[in-house]
Amino acid sequence: MIIFWGPCNTPNSVRDLSSFFNGTFQTTNSLHLPLHYRLSSGFPPLLELNMRRLILLLLILGILQRGFTFVDGQEFKGDHTKLSGIIIPGFASTQLRAWSILDCPYSPLDFNPLDLVWLDTTKLLSGLNCWLKCIMLEPYNQTDHPECKSRPDSGLSAITELDPGYITGPLSSVWKEWVKWCIEFGIEANAIIAVPYDWRLSPSKLEERDLYFHKLKLTFETAYKLRGGPSIVFAHSLGNNVFRYFLEWLKFEIAPKEYMNWLDKHIHAYFAVGSPFLGATETIKAALLGSTFGIPVSEGTARLMFNSFGSSMWMLPFSKNCKTDNTYLKHFSEKSRESHHAYHCEDEEFKGNYSGWPTKLVNIEIPSIHSSDAYPSVMDVMENTSMECSLPTQLSFTAREISDGTFFKAIEDYDPDSKRLLHQLQKSYHGDPVVNPLTPWDRPPLKNVFCIYGIELKTEVGYYVAPSGKLYPDNWIITDFIYELEGSLYSRSGNLVEGNPGTTSGDETVAYHSLSWCKNWLGPRVNITRAPQSEHDGTDVQVELNVIHEPGADIIPNMTKSPKVKYITYYEDSVSIPGRRTAVWELDKVNHRNMVRSPALMRELWLEIWHDIHPDATSKFVKKEKRGPLRDDDCYWDYGKARCAWPEYCEYRYAFGDVHLGQSCRLKNSSADLLLNYI
Repeated sequence: MIIFWGPCNTPNSVRDLSSFFNGTFQTTNSLHLPLHYRLSSGFPPLLELNMRRLILLLLILGILQRGFTFVDGQEFKGDHTKLSGIIIPGFASTQLRAWSILDCPYSPLDFNPLDLVWLDTTKLLSGLNCWLKCIMLEPYNQTDHPECKSRPDSGLSAITELDPGYITGPLSSVWKEWVKWCIEFGIEANAIIAVPYDWRLSPSKLEERDLYFHKLKLTFETAYKLRGGPSIVFAHSLGNNVFRYFLEWLKFEIAPKEYMNWLDKHIHAYFAVGSPFLGATETIKAALLGSTFGIPVSEGTARLMFNSFGSSMWMLPFSKNCKTDNTYLKHFSEKSRESHHAYHCEDEEFKGNYSGWPTKLVNIEIPSIHSSDAYPSVMDVMENTSMECSLPTQLSFTAREISDGTFFKAIEDYDPDSKRLLHQLQKSYHGDPVVNPLTPWDRPPLKNVFCIYGIELKTEVGYYVAPSGKLYPDNWIITDFIYELEGSLYSRSGNLVEGNPGTTSGDETVAYHSLSWCKNWLGPRVNITRAPQSEHDGTDVQVELNVIHEPGADIIPNMTKSPKVKYITYYEDSVSIPGRRTAVWELDKVNHRNMVRSPALMRELWLEIWHDIHPDATSKFVKKEKRGPLRDDDCYWDYGKARCAWPEYCEYRYAFGDVHLGQSCRLKNSSADLLLNYI
């Protein structure tokens, strides 16, 4: 017998294996199959059949040894214990610790190595100036203060609670509930890996100073060796921008022929949660006025802090119609790389008024009189009476004019931060050697991509800004806001505003226009399902199959909503890219910051992962027909019927320490048994 090994013609299903076992398997030209078997004729039939059985046995043993198999040549199936979860947190969602000894003369609390900097509200309140030395960076070169430096903490504890404590802990909780869910479902400690980073730095500085992307690559490879399977990436907010940069950076580290193989081997799925794909308008407000992030500092102090960070420009809103030259291709060409920072906008950019956004993002009053200060003070006005007759000029700026620096150049003479922000914008973003982060995303070249975000909340999409009459950093004031809500634009006073609003609104932080960019990754035909977020029996589930999706257009389902019910709308495509799946989940009334704490989101994530790895799963995505309780916490007491709700899942079972009836309602069966209902 002669066995030829090659890239095609292997049995890839139970039916094929059966036919191979019986000697009736027919070879094909499926180039995606990993092996090639060919038995020469000329042997006795019985001997040939026995040889086929031997090869089949070796093949099965090989599959069992690897711990997983492939369905349709692509999807990971097997033991969930082989998977790892890698969490990339968002902006200001990682603890920073001091790496210096700093004596604070007017505070009883000093900073010593490994003391919390972000976030320790006690030290912040007792010694603000000392705390600012440890948190702020030099704006031009992103170096630490000479007297104090801070570095990101490591491990899951760095992202669960930013300011641990009896009172501050729950208020600063980020990923704690997420980790709690993993523990309840029996996930091992080494299967969940946090990859914290210094969220103050620009992407190139992350690699230059901390070798962050080298370490992230090693994290994926170590997880594969440790667990024996690929990883699932969970990224929230700015963490998605970090992951995008990593995928682009990886192209320069791995041979082009091995790039896709590396991704398929190490990453099973990517869950993009609350990603600002086209930026966030709140970044403009933070740069002009400051954003306190809920900590007890003034807006002026918050502005000084925010504008010292290299990452302050990473979430600037930008146009979907403007791109830059492909830096990766230029890396392998003989052409100069000097022009990769230049924008190239499509004709559509100049036909519209808003760069594809709902409205112009900034409307700012520029004074007619220049002052030696950043902005004229009250004394300047009193000394120069000619100012009374001069009228300010109001200028409006689109997303393109903000991201390309036009806006900051226009106010450069009136605001000292503009020069620093322009420097960061040109050096760290438009001049980035890997990718310009302020350009539209293409679908990541991964097997499974899930884009998840909240909708139907009042979200800021524009500002009217004027001089405040105060000195820097409080020299600007917002005179009016523009919000999107329920498919319309409103001012702060409630008046309708003209513009180009989307079909719904964003998640209270990021506009719908930016969040929903990932819908462009879906193919020409999409399956849509709408179901309640809470547990349900399937009576309120709506389905539309093969909905036509025009390129560049939003997908508007022809479905109804009950005003008292919060829904999840699923847009799913498993056909347009062979062996690849893309899904978009829209969650009603879930805001940006609480997204990773949403019980409905965590339930759906777990069910989808369980479905993906289960060998008996037949559908491409987890079924949506019914949702019952999965944890004891999901069971509760129904006072109307004087019993535990969901009696087919839950029962009354008192345990010592229960203080109310709902606590005594517990699952009848284990979570693992209940999960079998969704295969």
